[in-house]
Amino acid sequence: MHKTISLALGSICAVFLFFTMISAIRFVQSAWQVPQTQMQETDRYRLVLITQDLGTPFWNKVGEGAEEEALRLGANLEVWGTYGEDREDFLKQLEIAIDSKVDGIIVQGMDEDQFDHLTKVKAAFSGIPVITVASDVPMSESMRKTYVGSDARAAGKMLAERLVQDMGTKGTVVLMGDEREEYDQKRRVEGVRGVLDAYPDIRVEEVTTSDEEEKVAAATQAVMNRFPGVNAFVSVDANLTAAMVQEIGRRSQIAPYHLYSFDDNPEILPLLRQGKLDGIVEQSPGEMGQTGVRMMMRWLDGETVPLDTEGYPTAIRVLTTEDAP
Repeated sequence: MHKTISLALGSICAVFLFFTMISAIRFVQSAWQVPQTQMQETDRYRLVLITQDLGTPFWNKVGEGAEEEALRLGANLEVWGTYGEDREDFLKQLEIAIDSKVDGIIVQGMDEDQFDHLTKVKAAFSGIPVITVASDVPMSESMRKTYVGSDARAAGKMLAERLVQDMGTKGTVVLMGDEREEYDQKRRVEGVRGVLDAYPDIRVEEVTTSDEEEKVAAATQAVMNRFPGVNAFVSVDANLTAAMVQEIGRRSQIAPYHLYSFDDNPEILPLLRQGKLDGIVEQSPGEMGQTGVRMMMRWLDGETVPLDTEGYPTAIRVLTTEDAP
């Protein structure tokens, strides 16, 4: 009897010990799995995309392209920026990104000393690669790794070729630009002049102004008074275009003039659809965002080192009223 009871108690103890050991093994396994999962989450690259023009259709597409590519490649991407070209706040956000020790910064270029200092000195000291997107700056001044976006000189050339096709090889052309004359604007002007200067009967006049609406209107009025026979206007800074067109329309009919610009402002496409512009250069902002993230990941992974310092050009084409979307 005692022997039977002892055997029964022994069996119960053995079963209890077995399940206790199984539970212990499972607990140890789960304890080891948690840190492993956390490591996988924190091991992903953290990237930041920074722009001066948050909320505009152009930069929304840049951000969407960048987010899609970051998701595909397993990176964390945050989109930062400012509204209405707040340059001071934009530079502050760039500085915060550097201080936050992000793995990579994709940023709209700004041709300014403080921007160059932040990228060339502060970001470089922290080992953070910087890629400019949509707007470039000189590599020698900023030490950016590469640029992704439209070839500004090629875009200016393309628009000028369309202008000659529409206007002919004789006339007066006004190039309207921002008085800050940033790097991309200079390259657009180089592209336009590279075409127009080949025609001796085409006169080119360059006018610069601030981007305040009343200043743009005054500059447009002044140049029309000075050159009453002007035939065409090219707004090499898209932010000036709407005020320029409005002033031309106030002074006379739009029809006699050939008017051109670029698409990086939300007012440009409506003006083209309305027939108030004869042509614009359409860029590829979604492609810019995708390629910017892809190039940054290649740099961080050591797949493409160094990146092409001349940059990675994205697609451009001339749109007219007839083919405006």
